[in-house]
Amino acid sequence: MTTGVRVDKWLWAVRLFKTRTSAAKACDAGAVRIGTDPAKAARRVRPGDTVTVSRRDRTVVVEVVTLLEKRVGAPIAQAAYIDHSPPVEPPTSARGIAFGERSRGEGRPTKRDRRRIDRFRGRG
Repeated sequence: MTTGVRVDKWLWAVRLFKTRTSAAKACDAGAVRIGTDPAKAARRVRPGDTVTVSRRDRTVVVEVVTLLEKRVGAPIAQAAYIDHSPPVEPPTSARGIAFGERSRGEGRPTKRDRRRIDRFRGRG
């Protein structure tokens, strides 16, 4: 018998994807790699493997520690892998301030502030 767990099942079980179907679609689209090789949904993962998932906004790199076949609670799922992902940079404005942050004590945005935010986001 082959040891290991299907990569789509493991990605779903450790909560990197909401559904197993979306994990399988990501595998079929080439967004999942085991080591340096693209992984199909049926490919088996084993402890020690490095799994890379490319998403729209970021890349997640995890090392398999524990094999899981069924979805478990978040604390157990997070213990099943070691996260080696690069840190995510928050989007910044032209002034170098992290987008969406306000100084302490400024309160809620005014109507004028809201219009500026909408213009910045491209909605206005």
